[in-house]
Amino acid sequence: MFELKTHAYASKREHYDDLVRQARGILAGERDLIANAANFSALVYHSLPQVNWAGFYLYDGHELVVGPFQGKPACIRIALGKGVCGTAAQTRQTQLVRDVNAFAGHIACDAASQSEIVVPLVKADGSLLGVWDVDSPVTDRFDEEDRAGMEALCAAFMASVDG
Repeated sequence: MFELKTHAYASKREHYDDLVRQARGILAGERDLIANAANFSALVYHSLPQVNWAGFYLYDGHELVVGPFQGKPACIRIALGKGVCGTAAQTRQTQLVRDVNAFAGHIACDAASQSEIVVPLVKADGSLLGVWDVDSPVTDRFDEEDRAGMEALCAAFMASVDG
């Protein structure tokens, strides 16, 4: 059984390093995408402060469709190039949005969200799996350390997909 423990960390980087270790632990030996995505979402949602949504949008070949997540109900479908998630999927670049109200075309699934980070999930063969999306009710919640940490977490997740 997996037990989520609360720790005090000296730095944000140390916290993300620990989350990556925990993610590898819960993903080890399991190949089911939905099971891994569900546990990954729960781990991150319950481990990071000031987060009100954490989850996946999976690419179905045409658009992004909501996948496993933690938080309030979300938008179900997002077109490529639309909103923060669609932009990350289309450009295949992490989108770090310090103030969603300043992002042209932001899709407000939850009006409480004020900042967002979205990491594109690209398989080893170059195809798009989807995106990893984390929202916060706090403006300026995410910074470059979060970008590095989220990208490291997503690399651990993608290793369970591609492995």
